[in-house]
Amino acid sequence: MKLGGRMWWTLLSGPRRRRGDPLSRAFGSQQPHSHPTGESSATELVRHWTEIFEKRGIPEAQESSQYIVAHVLGAKTPLWGQFQSLKPVCRTKPLTPSQLHDIHELCSLRLQRMPVQYILGDWDFRGLNLKMTPPVFIPRPETEELVEWVLEEVAQRPHVAGTQGGPLILEVGCGSGAVSLSLLNQLPQSQVIAVDKEEAAIRLTRDNARRLRLQDRIQIIPLDVTSEGNWTPLLPWAPLDLVVSNPPYVFHQDMEQLAPEILRYEDPVALDGGEEGMDVISSILTLAPRILKDCGSIFLEVDPRHPELVGNWLQSWPNPSLRLIAVRQDLCGRPRFLHVQKSRPYV
Repeated sequence: MKLGGRMWWTLLSGPRRRRGDPLSRAFGSQQPHSHPTGESSATELVRHWTEIFEKRGIPEAQESSQYIVAHVLGAKTPLWGQFQSLKPVCRTKPLTPSQLHDIHELCSLRLQRMPVQYILGDWDFRGLNLKMTPPVFIPRPETEELVEWVLEEVAQRPHVAGTQGGPLILEVGCGSGAVSLSLLNQLPQSQVIAVDKEEAAIRLTRDNARRLRLQDRIQIIPLDVTSEGNWTPLLPWAPLDLVVSNPPYVFHQDMEQLAPEILRYEDPVALDGGEEGMDVISSILTLAPRILKDCGSIFLEVDPRHPELVGNWLQSWPNPSLRLIAVRQDLCGRPRFLHVQKSRPYV
């Protein structure tokens, strides 16, 4: 039941409101949905809410129901296996009135198109349980592939590992901290500078770093890389081994074609990359030569149209120190990830 890229995208849209906010006032404008009658088990509740979600057009109706029911019953295994991890007796015995109330409350939020990740308040990313709060961007499965590629390169290329036994990494647009904290977790000698221009993302990354006890190896800085004057806080950290980013890369004209829930509720700053989706990407490429060591690398998650655009941008840029050396496809076969490297200067 682990979510794939297409399925995940449909689940990511949802309100920025938290539990207990005035969201409940909106329920009155929706068609009423019935409570299950009599004593109900977890399995029956999943079936009940799946039917309601399907009738109301909620994406991935069964998975949403299973996540919520398992959460209320206290399942603590990785989220994609929560419901299956429940003991058979827990799935078949009648639920308490309190559990029924909680499930109804959370499923009502799902009917408002709130993402499951926000409803549950946490989510798994490469084995790490991360706190999730709106409106901070929820990491997609593709981004797990980005992290995997970085780890492969560090393992295969000794010079990427850095002089202290682990790389010094900059993440641009840290969001929930998923990328930075995954790299810290897998690279025990590494250090990360994580930047984001949104204060909510800075707070959430700090919270997740503390939850995972990784706060001693990460510096979290509010910074907008699209403003050149804001680069100076990064210069004392140079030279860096790696820059990693899942930047906003949706073409501006494509924003209106996204699901209405995304347009209405998800933070557009985390999605809209400007006219050709290159605003933040070009800022990263402009900044990188000033802070990367020779042969340092940039790893980016991008739109499938960006490999050509980035290649053309690098060719037309007056600074020839960067070159696009690899493009990797995602699990759906789309060119999704770029590896750009700073050249060693000629002697």
